[in-house]
Amino acid sequence: MKTEAYTPKLLTVFREGYSAAAFRADAIAGLTVAIVALPLAMALGIASGASPDKGLITAVVAGFLISALGGSRVQVGGPTGAFVVVIFNVIASHGYDGLLIATLLAGLILIASGLLRFGQMIKYIPHPVVTGFTAGIAVIIASSQVKDFLGLAIDKVPADFLPKWQAYLGALPSANWAAIGIGGAALAIIIALRKFAPRLPGFLIAVVAASLAASLLNLPVDTIGSRFPYIPAGLPVPSFPDISLAKINAVLPSAFTIAFLAGIEALLSAVVADGMAGTRHRSNQELIGQGVANLGSALFGGLPATGAIARTATNIRSGAKTPVAGMMHAAFLLVFILFGTDLMAYVPMAALAAILFMVAWGMSEYQRFFALLRMPNSDRAVLLITFGLTVLVDLTVAIAVGVTLASLLFMARMAEAVEVDRSGRRDAELDAEDLDQRDDLPPGVEVFRIAGPFFFGVAGELLDTLRRVGQSPRVIILRMRLVPLLDASGAQALQEFVEQARLTGARVIVSGVQPQPRAMLGRIGLGEAAGRIAYAADYAGAQALAVDLAVGGRENPILTKSGEGNE
Repeated sequence: MKTEAYTPKLLTVFREGYSAAAFRADAIAGLTVAIVALPLAMALGIASGASPDKGLITAVVAGFLISALGGSRVQVGGPTGAFVVVIFNVIASHGYDGLLIATLLAGLILIASGLLRFGQMIKYIPHPVVTGFTAGIAVIIASSQVKDFLGLAIDKVPADFLPKWQAYLGALPSANWAAIGIGGAALAIIIALRKFAPRLPGFLIAVVAASLAASLLNLPVDTIGSRFPYIPAGLPVPSFPDISLAKINAVLPSAFTIAFLAGIEALLSAVVADGMAGTRHRSNQELIGQGVANLGSALFGGLPATGAIARTATNIRSGAKTPVAGMMHAAFLLVFILFGTDLMAYVPMAALAAILFMVAWGMSEYQRFFALLRMPNSDRAVLLITFGLTVLVDLTVAIAVGVTLASLLFMARMAEAVEVDRSGRRDAELDAEDLDQRDDLPPGVEVFRIAGPFFFGVAGELLDTLRRVGQSPRVIILRMRLVPLLDASGAQALQEFVEQARLTGARVIVSGVQPQPRAMLGRIGLGEAAGRIAYAADYAGAQALAVDLAVGGRENPILTKSGEGNE
């Protein structure tokens, strides 16, 4: 079993038997993802302070290795927006060789993390921290594209957020209306296609349309060709950068940041993929695959890479069956690098800025961000402090402060929960009904008891438990009488649990919910009045309701009054 945990999913697929039909499905999915990834990789390469070919090299080399050696069946990897800020700062401070050394070190850190079984550690990162720094990165990415979108005449844009915007405001009179028109049109095309034709490759269509318009109309706008006159075709020969102990010491903090971001985003993407495809990834092997991919990318002169949630979702929706789809995506991009790099010269910078605006919008998770703002003051404080530090100070500082603050606040909450225990309001001992909770339950009803505080460290266990059940039940009872505390991450996990249960046709009943968890569920739209789940005062009431739903087949007015069909 331990050996299986460190086996790439590709080997598992081949052992199970790989058919021609599966290859056709994977090839189609790989081509679809490559079409999406092509303009995105170029845009991310430029936004990171490098060049478009560096983004494409990363998508090819790292994308292939992540799929070939990772622990997920459908993960697609490459350059992502999460790295833009870190890469830009490393290149500015230590040069491109410094970035390559940091990426090599990050790869070794990721491999070591997988071997040390740190793959499960992601569940200990609080939800407000993840959302805060992700939204902060989104703001920084969007801010970095204002110059190109507006065509501002600025020789060198300041790196810090506030000075950057001061420079933008000062240069507004130099705005290029042709660039604004091209960027605005590209943005409108992407938004319109997402709304009315979501299956079409909006990024690529917008780039092609903008390039044709700028070229045919001879518009005075910056293009990739004017910004980067020489773009080499093909992959470079792999080589090591000039490494010294002094350089290693200088970039080591950045290497840990890259490794942290790569691990977090890759495992989050793998979890999302599991939910969409009904699979189960191997977290430690995924970290090892990510580590090898970053080593490979650095040797070919590429950027840091990780699993990409949006490209992975596109891969699944396009019918991907195995890791071969991600490998095919890399192969199709390689064909473009070998034969189509001359076409990059015609792409307007304003069109790439429009693409990155949409990337930033997707990263912001604005709905989740605003949902957390409705949480208690402690979760709201962690979110806003992490967000503010990410934008105004530094990503590493933001993560360290956010995790520390969340841990301290959790301890404070636990102290309050202990006081409740002493007052006798919570029965901490299991009674007779807890020992035989499955007795008298009809077929099609599952019951889970959650005992203790349901916080960011254990939230993921609920989703894992649902996946282990096997056949989908008709009714799921969650016994929460012994849960004194529910934090934002726990609430998010419950929300995902309810959504996954709904997709399988299962109804969810919660019993014995204490005041604090009940209030938290109300904040995220799972309150009694919302009708998405049913509430029972105790387990006996939950049993009666479950029997009625599973055997009697009658609809429960509490569950139907909000209209499940509208979700």
